[in-house]
Amino acid sequence: MKRFCLILVTMLVTMASHAQFEAGKYYVGASLSSLGFSYNGSQEGSFGLQARGGYLFDDNLMATAQLTWEKQSMMPSFLKVGVGARYYIVQNGLYLGAQVNYLRHSSDYDDLQPGVQVGYAFFLSKNVTVEPEIYYDQSIKSHKDFSTVGFRIGVGIYL
Repeated sequence: MKRFCLILVTMLVTMASHAQFEAGKYYVGASLSSLGFSYNGSQEGSFGLQARGGYLFDDNLMATAQLTWEKQSMMPSFLKVGVGARYYIVQNGLYLGAQVNYLRHSSDYDDLQPGVQVGYAFFLSKNVTVEPEIYYDQSIKSHKDFSTVGFRIGVGIYL
């Protein structure tokens, strides 16, 4: 009986979360990045804020746009503007993402940064998630100094 109840609950949770990844849904999210959980060759510390919006144009497939502000200890602050996609590989919220960001430092430094991420959308309620994510951004201008691997945590709302 315990096994049957566990299987039933698992199926209900999977079905409930899958309903959030249907075509036609919108997504709004915000996250904190860096906070000592990232690394690249030119920084000692950094702090970042990201706003992200998306649209599920097919089941489990979302187009995204993001705006990121980041302050690194040895450099001026900069903005990143990017577009990407997210694919939910299982109905419980595990996802893979890819994006391309255009980076503009306040000191006239430009860079193009393609990146990938893997994360999990943990549902707190029917529409609200906490989304921990591991990411890698590849710098085209200087791989050694500006390519970054890190951890980001955010909150998302599926409408």
